[in-house]
Amino acid sequence: MKSNDTSRREFITAGLLAGLAVAGCSTKNNPFEPDAAEQVKPSGETVKLLSVDGEVIEVDKAFLKPVPDLPAVANDIARKGISNKKFVMVIDLSRCKSLKKCQSACNHMHHVHPGQNWIKVYPMQDAEHTAPYWQPTTCMHCDEPPCVKVCPVDATFKRQDGIVLIDSDRCIGCRFCMAACPYSTRVFNWEDPGLPKEIADQPYSCESSVPQKKGTVGKCDFCPDMARKGELPHCVSACPNGVFFFGDMLEDSVTNGSETFRFTDLVRDKAGYRLMEELGTKPSVYYLPPVNRNFPFVNDNPKS
Repeated sequence: MKSNDTSRREFITAGLLAGLAVAGCSTKNNPFEPDAAEQVKPSGETVKLLSVDGEVIEVDKAFLKPVPDLPAVANDIARKGISNKKFVMVIDLSRCKSLKKCQSACNHMHHVHPGQNWIKVYPMQDAEHTAPYWQPTTCMHCDEPPCVKVCPVDATFKRQDGIVLIDSDRCIGCRFCMAACPYSTRVFNWEDPGLPKEIADQPYSCESSVPQKKGTVGKCDFCPDMARKGELPHCVSACPNGVFFFGDMLEDSVTNGSETFRFTDLVRDKAGYRLMEELGTKPSVYYLPPVNRNFPFVNDNPKS
């Protein structure tokens, strides 16, 4: 049993959790006691909580139930980022066939509004005498992001791990960030995203960018919720041709799930480059030139 000098912070936090957990419960003396039908064995460890009636009660830890609709990571932690990481992406243009599996996976996992895409796949041609190719384009997660500098409410922010995110709870829809982004990778939610109720009712998470809200800006987020679990972004794992490599610059390693390279070697040996480097935004997304291509360029949808 904890002593009576439990810190005020712990007491208040426990009280809030208790209030969430017992909302709508019956009026029995200890609403945490399991019903007769529940097969729960006491652990012997108890904690002090504040009931909805304002009474301090002691509850066995085994009887506490998690609150499922709280974000996996607190907002202040999400804004700070993952320590000792500097995330980077490499996109191999020679492998892209414009299957857009990356796009559909991103849209599905982030519940992006129909008709909008956080990953855009552009048909490109460097010169009249060169062959066209496909270019997937994501948020560049710049080290000098102009979008962050112009946001008046700190809704767009850069984390210590290099990821640039949007806090939709702060976003006022001014779209200054969209005007400042030279890569045109942001979209504006003009309409209600039309989310299922169970998704729409969730508290917003900066790390999953869910749920999107009407009147706010959305964009590629590098899937930091996946990175926190040691998993790859959805676009990387969805691409059947291994176009996207993701990793940590500090560890000098990137992978597409089946192949792993030293980041510096890959960029040096394949003549990697960044878009519009002359602007000084210092993107965290690198491209490998479309040479020795795996697939011929076929544009079945000229409007894509």
